[in-house]
Amino acid sequence: MTILLLTRRQVLATGAAALAGGTLARAHDGTVHVAIRNLAFQPAEIEVRAGETIEWTNDDPFAHTATVKGGWEVTIPPGKKATHVVAAGDTVDYYCRFHPNMKGRIKVVE
Repeated sequence: MTILLLTRRQVLATGAAALAGGTLARAHDGTVHVAIRNLAFQPAEIEVRAGETIEWTNDDPFAHTATVKGGWEVTIPPGKKATHVVAAGDTVDYYCRFHPNMKGRIKVVE
């Protein structure tokens, strides 16, 4: 029987890698996926490149939106998916028009 002992540095590095990986919800197809569950965007903050697609999947039993004040809006019906293609100037905060406490952030990176 082998006992695995981790150093403090290994534990911290593993935790940092897990946290960094949780922010970016990127799939292999260049689409960034955001789930909507329990009145929240998950993850709430995402990083995308211009030209990539954000896909929201609404797992709640009621409609939501991804709304940028003074900008664009995407309606996401219950149990459905909706998308938005990211433009260069799309570093924005967004919210659900029906549930304004639901907030998210899109950061465009190069």
